[in-house]
Amino acid sequence: QVQLVESGGGLVQAGGSLRLSCAASGRTFSNYAMGWFRQAPGKEREFVVVNWSGSSTFYADSVKGRFTFSRDNVRNTVYLQMNSLKPEDTAIYYCAARDRKYGTTDLRQPRAYDYWGQGTQVTVSS
Repeated sequence: QVQLVESGGGLVQAGGSLRLSCAASGRTFSNYAMGWFRQAPGKEREFVVVNWSGSSTFYADSVKGRFTFSRDNVRNTVYLQMNSLKPEDTAIYYCAARDRKYGTTDLRQPRAYDYWGQGTQVTVSS
């Protein structure tokens, strides 16, 4: 089992920045691909970014150039630095983990992930 706890959400004006954190506990953190997703009211959960391992990171087009993923395998934590925020970035943000021993799949799909955090709300005002 892997437990994931997100933090760092909040209310920010358009153009502002936030940094989300996701602390993991349980199994060996470095064995897991880590992703961030978001879900706005009335919409499906949407892929934001995934890190397979090391520098192998892929972003959704909607956040590319504005959001930056990082991970600290010593602190068992991943981060999402969000800059130039827009009102359309408003959503609950979730981190997710997939054990890499199960190989690759379409990591843009929520069903690819075994573990989820409880989410943290990000609200961007115009």
